[in-house]
This record gives sequence, C-alpha cells and structure tokens, in this order.
Amino acid sequence: MRLVFMADTHLFHEDLRVPEGDVVIHAGDFCRAGSFAELEVFAALWTALPHAHKVVVPGNHDWAFARDPARARALLPGSHVLIDEGCVIDGATFYGSPWQPEFGGWAFNLPRGEPLREKWALIPAGLDVLVTHSPPHGFGDRLSHKPRALPDGRSGCVDLRARVAVVRPRLHVFGHIHEDGGAWEHEGTWISNVTTWECERACSIFDLDDGVVTPVLVPPART
Repeated sequence: MRLVFMADTHLFHEDLRVPEGDVVIHAGDFCRAGSFAELEVFAALWTALPHAHKVVVPGNHDWAFARDPARARALLPGSHVLIDEGCVIDGATFYGSPWQPEFGGWAFNLPRGEPLREKWALIPAGLDVLVTHSPPHGFGDRLSHKPRALPDGRSGCVDLRARVAVVRPRLHVFGHIHEDGGAWEHEGTWISNVTTWECERACSIFDLDDGVVTPVLVPPART
C-alpha cells in the first residue's frame, strides 16, 4: 500500500504535484482563514485527485470543521475525515486527531497538560498509521518563532510523545511546523513531519506492506 502525505498546503494546492498512490492523506491546514468558501476551493481540488482512498485530518487553520463539522464533512464526500476517530482501509488501521498546544486562538487549540492528555488518551494501540496535525515533542518540532517555542526551541507536545510511546503505531505523521520536515525511526515507529509548507516542499511517500513501513520519499526540510 503506497501512502502519499501532505500538510500545511494553505490553499496553494495547484502548486503541488501529488504523486500516484493508494491512499492520499492530508494532515491539516488546507485552508488559511478557515472559511467555508476556502474549504470549497480545497474540496474541488481534493475530490478531483485520482487516489482510491483519501484521509483528511483538519488543522488549526481549518475552522470550518471546528464550527460546523457536519457541513464541512459534506463537502468532502468519499473522504475519511478523522477527528478523534479511526478508519480501516484495505486492512490497514488509521486514526486522526487535529489538536495542538494552544497558541494564537486558532481552531483545535487546547492548553498543554490535562486537556491535551485527554485527547491523546483516545488514540488506540495497534494502529498502522497515526495522523495528528501537530508534532510530538522532539521530532519535527523545531521552531524559529521563539514566542511559540518551549525553552529548548521545540514546540511539540510532551504528552503526545508519551502516548505514542505507549500505543506504538507503525507510522506517525503530522505537519503544523513548516520548517522541520523529515522522518525518524524511533523505538519501532516511523515518525514524520510531512509538511508541504504552502507547497514549497514535496509530498512525502511511505509504503506499508505486511505491517512494514518503508520510507520512499522524504523531501529535505525547507530552510
């Protein structure tokens, strides 16, 4: 099964070449201000993609899904829209969650600590692919904008990293942090920031076959 990932396209979709694959996954921030008009623009391009299966996890710019999820879902017929929920595609298990540590009053924001721990506690064990919009602490979360960063210069969630260590998905992907794309293998899990940074960075590609994850294309981080 070939998996094609993108995130943080922010309405620059026409600038992105989307490779062939079995499943195309967007890890959030397909909009900018998050209006339904913007979502309709994204939906027209997304639904036209030829991939047999499509998975969408909203991000902090995707307000339409926070304000009226039923109406927003209706604009993406045939896609698996995952908001703290999972799906099975050709025997592979996926789960998606849109949350991130609070900043700037955006959608799907929660304070660090117990509010986020409650969301991460919903992530089940035994997953093939975990898709979150935001990163775990220590992987793909280096941030140049100091007011949003932790004292160590990173921005990811410590509690998300702890949950990933418990449930051990085969592959954990996310976006949100534009400048730190990449992939890392850690304790049996491939962890990857699949940001396409307003389509200046290419899609990431992984193969999932018989429970084995293989990176096919991991574009360099944009600096």
